[in-house]
Amino acid sequence: MENVHKPAATAASSEPSTGFSKEERAAIKERAAELRAEKRRSRATNKEAEDTSAVLAAIAQMPDADRVLAERLHAVIMATVPGLSPKLWYGMPAYARDGNIVCFFQGAQKFKTRYATLGFNDEANLDDGTIWPTAFALTGLSEADEVTIAALLTRAVS
Repeated sequence: MENVHKPAATAASSEPSTGFSKEERAAIKERAAELRAEKRRSRATNKEAEDTSAVLAAIAQMPDADRVLAERLHAVIMATVPGLSPKLWYGMPAYARDGNIVCFFQGAQKFKTRYATLGFNDEANLDDGTIWPTAFALTGLSEADEVTIAALLTRAVS
């Protein structure tokens, strides 16, 4: 039998981990549960309706400030680009085309940040030269903001 030596404990091993935060670990677990649910729903006949219901339920459970933003953003997205399919992504509302996430909402309360985020993945056609924004901080949504978001969405799916 081979003699296996375990390394001695070091001072570094007693230090707090610099890995994922509690909120990030929770989001990862949510994503794993979403993938399991997606696999089950893929056999269902009305997957899109189930995904939409899951997104609306997640929005309804958000703290008030995030919920208001997510509801308005959902309405703008669905009115502007009805071809995007709502789905949960890391426990947050996301909108996909052909199964690929185009954009997503990340509430401020979930990760204890000072603003919510509207983000776009590389599926979105927002390219503009060699540098362009892919995430936007949201602290509210004015009518002008909704027009800007609608233009971004239209461009993202072009």
